[in-house]
Formats: sequence, structure tokens, C-alpha cells
Amino acid sequence: MMEPRGTKRGPEKLEVAEPPNRLPGLAPLLPTDPALYSGPFPFYRRPSELGCFSLDEQRQYHGDARALRYYSPPPTNGQGPNFDLGDGYPDRYQPRDEAIQERLDHLLRWLLEHRGQLEGGPGWLAGAIVTWRGHLTKLLTTPYERQEGWQLAATRFQGTLYLSEVETPAARAQRLSRPPFLREFMYMGYKFEQYMCADKPGSSPDPSGEVNTNVAFCSVLRSRLGNHPLLFSGEVDCIDPKAPSPQPPTCYVELKTSKEMHSAGQWRSFYRHKLLKWWAQSFLLGVPNVVAGFRNPEGFVCSLKTFPTMRMFEYVRNDHDGWNPSVCMNFCAAFLSFAQNTVVQDDPRLVHLFSWEPGGPVTVSEHRDAPHAFLPMWYVEAMTQDLPSPKTPSPKD
Repeated sequence: MMEPRGTKRGPEKLEVAEPPNRLPGLAPLLPTDPALYSGPFPFYRRPSELGCFSLDEQRQYHGDARALRYYSPPPTNGQGPNFDLGDGYPDRYQPRDEAIQERLDHLLRWLLEHRGQLEGGPGWLAGAIVTWRGHLTKLLTTPYERQEGWQLAATRFQGTLYLSEVETPAARAQRLSRPPFLREFMYMGYKFEQYMCADKPGSSPDPSGEVNTNVAFCSVLRSRLGNHPLLFSGEVDCIDPKAPSPQPPTCYVELKTSKEMHSAGQWRSFYRHKLLKWWAQSFLLGVPNVVAGFRNPEGFVCSLKTFPTMRMFEYVRNDHDGWNPSVCMNFCAAFLSFAQNTVVQDDPRLVHLFSWEPGGPVTVSEHRDAPHAFLPMWYVEAMTQDLPSPKTPSPKD
């Protein structure tokens, strides 16, 4: 297999060298063509959970697992589950206000409360990248994405590189003009979770209540991609009380809905596009299984299927238009190196905005202060007051 240009391989890690500048003085570009990233799978450390937090019905933060739900699938009696995903729409629906840009705030609050207990100490955090799992998912799928661009803001503060997504003008326009049928589809995904999850282990789901999408349980994890230590958080749908291993994240389950498939072509398209996103999302977090509910045109779930995360690639392995996990991870590692090499100055008010549109390379622009700066004042001040007095560095520093 061809290795991507500029790749140095160590025994267990992939380091992507600095992408070449086109010409001195011009902003650097990072190409996204899959052929450039088809080398061996890079090192990815098994994600380990550092902690968690919950967001309640009012989207208030709590540093505990109160929003965690328990996987409780219907009995398999040979019949489809027949869940009505439209039930309760729109009168028992409390959607989160998507106009509120939360950035990294909830994760930063967790980090502030737990920075003293991080294994590896403050030195580890200074070398790490802090972000949401969803942002990394977008990076993983970029080499194969044909429709939606993205923008990621990056800031270096006390050594740590923070990455926070910025809503693109196209995404904002789409959100503001979302047709009613799409709004209902979004509801259906959350409604499926309500049918599949209980509030306590061993109890039954109660689909009669309100669907409130402010509520979220988030896992905070540590990992490493190539030579990039990562600290990231992602929303988790539920925990399986009967999982073979009770250790998070291997006890977590991701729940998804998709439309019923009737032809080989529809399945092929599903494997190429939707399964790629499902894989990226669950692989990053270390979630072993995605349980999908397939809905008919009337909005009823007629079948359930479990997709083990580590076997998803098998569905596209022999499809020449399929995706390759190595390409996804190598591109993500290359982007993280690109960002680390671009964002040199340590300044919470300085932002490098990485922008990408399908068919082109990743470009960078530089910005100061509002509206681009995203590390809140309360975080910067608390972390600054925390600084240890200068000391003689020990050899391991």
C-alpha cells in the first residue's frame, strides 16, 4: 500500500510531517484527496473514559451521570417492534435551541473541575488537543464527503490546542430554512431512543413522556492518534446493563434510525454514506455496537439490526467506491499535525479558522477576539490563576 507523502512511521505511531507550503508567504493548504492518505492504519490508543457530565431539561450542566439511560430493547418474539416514531410530534417535543452556540463550554467546565486529577498531570494537558467527538467525526469523513463543508476554529492556550466548530453560512441557512418533514425526521431519531431506553437498569422504556433534546449524557475520554494526545467528549445514547464488559466505553450503545431498504442499490448507498458516519462516530469513542431501527414510509420501526463498529468496514471492503478506515484516520492525523504546526502562538484571543469545502483543500485564516475567539473568560482566568510558580524543570519535563 502506498504511504501518504510526508509520512514517517515509528514502531506504533504515524507522524505526518508538515504539509508543504505552496509558495513561501502563501497560507498553507492541506489536500483532502483520499489517494494521499491510503497508507497503513495509524496508531489509535483505545479510548479510556476519564469522567462524564449531564445536561438537564434546561440544558444546565451537572458533573454526574444523571442523564444516563439504560438500553432496554423490546423482546425478540419474531415480530417487528412496530414503534410509532411520529407519536407525540409536535406536542410532546421540546427541541434544543440550536441558535445558541455552546462551543466547548460544557467540556471546559468539566476540565476545570477535573484538571487536578488528570493522569500525566498538567504536563499531559499542555501537549493535548481538546475538542468534541463530533468535530473529529467530521475530520474522519472529510476525504469522502461530497456535500457539506465545515469550519473549525483553533486556539492554543497554555500549550493545549483547542478545536471548536464554527457553523458555516451554508449550514446556518439550512438550519433556518429546515422544512417541516426534516424537523419531524430529527424528532423521530430521538423518539426511537425513548422506545429503546429506560431510566433505571431493569425497568421498561416509557414512550409516553416528552422528548426533550436539551437532555444529554456525555462521556469524557482520553486517547491518542499518532503522536497527538486527545481529550474529547461525546454524547452517549445509553449503557447496556447486560454488556459483556461493564467498563465504559465498551458498555455503551449508539442508537440510530434509517429508512427501510428494498434494493441492493439502496443498501450499497447506505453502506457507503451512512455507515461511514456511524463508524467514525462510534469508533472514535470506542462504542462497540450501533443498533439501528429501520422505519417504513409511515414512520414505524419495522426491524432492528445491530452493526458491530469493528465490522462495519466489511460491508464496503470490496466496493471500489467504498470508504477505508485507514484513509479516514490518516487524514485526521494529518489535519491535527497541520493544525499543530499552524497554530504556533499561545494566545486565547487568537484564532486560526480552518475552512473546507468539498472538492478543495483545507485553508486557514487568522482572526482576533470576537466573534471568533471561543475560550470563555471564566475559563481563561481560572486556568491562568492556576499557573504553578516557575520551577527548575525536571528531566522528565
